Amino acid sequence: MKKWNFGIIGAGLIADFHAKAIQSLDNAQLVGICGTNQEKAEKLAKKYSCKIFSSYSEMLASNEIEIVTIATPSGAHMEPTIEAAQNGKHVLCEKPLEINLNRIDRMIEAHAKAGTYLGGIFNFRFDDTTQIIKKAIDANRLGVITYAAVHVPWWRTDAYYEGWHGTWSLDGGGALMNQSIHMVDLLQYMMGPVDCVGAFSSRQGHQQIETEDTAVSIIQFKNKALGIIYGTTASYPGQFRRMEITGTKGTIVLVENSLQVWQFSDMTEDDNKIIQQYGKIEGGSGVADPAAISFKGHAKNIASFIKSIEEERAFEIDGAEARKAVALILDMYNSAKNNNMIHTK
Repeated sequence: MKKWNFGIIGAGLIADFHAKAIQSLDNAQLVGICGTNQEKAEKLAKKYSCKIFSSYSEMLASNEIEIVTIATPSGAHMEPTIEAAQNGKHVLCEKPLEINLNRIDRMIEAHAKAGTYLGGIFNFRFDDTTQIIKKAIDANRLGVITYAAVHVPWWRTDAYYEGWHGTWSLDGGGALMNQSIHMVDLLQYMMGPVDCVGAFSSRQGHQQIETEDTAVSIIQFKNKALGIIYGTTASYPGQFRRMEITGTKGTIVLVENSLQVWQFSDMTEDDNKIIQQYGKIEGGSGVADPAAISFKGHAKNIASFIKSIEEERAFEIDGAEARKAVALILDMYNSAKNNNMIHTK
């Protein structure tokens, strides 16, 4: 079995998750880390017994590195991603892929030109329940889908926002772009493209930040179903994330990774097994503490990225796919700013 040599660009909280995920895989090994905060980079390098690079340029020039994960602040993803392509390195980038579409398109173009792989991290995609729901939708078990919604009622302390979080230049947004983007991605993955979106956003619980800490959006999908997106970091003490999809033949309610409602007009024996296996709520530790989430979803995401490279096929969350959630969130911001409905492109 080939072991792929990884480097991590960034040395903050999310870099630690990347390191744990990489080290947990049999066909991956962490070779090095770099970050603008030398003290944090040295601490992580020591923790995972790997090399520390003085800069991402030094890392990307190294023949030891084959794949890099990007764990910098969101608005600093483009530059190392493009330089990685120019050095023949594959890139798996933390969400969001970047904070505006022009920068994302430049990243996609660079890797297309180099023939290297660019992928995004949306680790909720790899939960068992995600694939079970997608299979049911594709099999038309819900009939005509009439409504779909996601809710992310989380809590973050003021201390969380003392750095780059909550800034337009590096976070690219607030509760939508940072915390809710995972569920926004799941919603569009399940339901397909959005036709029209209208949104309101506010900053009430964290007055010191630039971006929103609460947002609500109403949407109409191209399949004519209606929906809602709600995200906040001002809901103490934080509640479980939730997705609801309902139609003329069934209803599904996902709470964290559990299927709290799994009901159809044509229930089968397999449905009863699914309810028994996936009915218990698991997860939820990230509702108030971003450091408390599991790294296992990242590990599945990374493993799938490696597999796509080995099989020389498109990665399921390639640049174009990871771009979709950012595009939808930017439309929400546009709607909230201009107080109008946005017809998506």
